[in-house]
Amino acid sequence: MNKRILLVDDEKDIVGFMKDSLKDQGYQVLTAYNSTQALASLIHEPNLIILDVMMPGMNGFELCEMMRKSITCPIIFLSARASEADRIKGLFVGGDDYLVKPFSMKELHARVIAHLRREHRQNGLNRKHLYFGHLMVDLDGHEIYYQNQKISFTTKEFEIIEFLSLYPGQVFSREKIYERLWGYGAEGDSSTVTEHIKKIRAKLAKYEPNPSYISTIWGVGYKWEK
Repeated sequence: MNKRILLVDDEKDIVGFMKDSLKDQGYQVLTAYNSTQALASLIHEPNLIILDVMMPGMNGFELCEMMRKSITCPIIFLSARASEADRIKGLFVGGDDYLVKPFSMKELHARVIAHLRREHRQNGLNRKHLYFGHLMVDLDGHEIYYQNQKISFTTKEFEIIEFLSLYPGQVFSREKIYERLWGYGAEGDSSTVTEHIKKIRAKLAKYEPNPSYISTIWGVGYKWEK
C-alpha cells in the first residue's frame, strides 16, 4: 500500500493504539505528539494526517492552518468536542473530516480509505496545482507562488518549470527540453535552456536560500526534485 499517515495527538496511548491498527492495515505510520514534531514530520510528505484538536500549546485548528500553507493531503480531525460549531470550524480551517471521540477503528479505517481514494482520483484526473514544500505551481493560471507570494516568471521560464515539475524525479536532457518547448524548427540551440534555468534559480533564490527544486545531472540534463 505504501501510503504514509501522520498521527498527531499528545495522548501517547491513543497514538500507540491507532498506530498499531493502521500498520496492521498496511500503512506506513508517522507519529507526532506536539505541533513542533508535526510540522517537522511534513518533510516526509504524508498522504493523510489524523490530527487531534485539543493539544497543549498550539491546538489542532491552529496547526491545521499552518500546515495548509505547505501541504494539501486530507486532514481528519479527532476531538471529544462534538458541537456543530467545532465541526464547522474544523472544515473552515482546512480539515476534510471530523471524527468525535470515542470512535471505532473500523470507522476510522473506512474514512481513511475514502479520503485516500478521493485524493488519488483528484491527483490523477484534476491536477490544477502542484505543491513542493512552500512552492505552488498553478497550472491553469500559469503562475508560481512561494508562501502565497507570486513570483514573476516569463512564459518560457514557466513552461520549463511546468514541464519538469509534472515529472518529478525524471531526468530530461537540454535537447529534449528545447525540442519540447521551442519546437524542432526553432532558431537557436539547447544552450538557451541552461540560461533560462539559471534565471529561474536566481528568482527562486530571492525567496528561498539555495533552492533545490531543479537539479543538474552532469552530462545528462535536469530534473525536478520530488
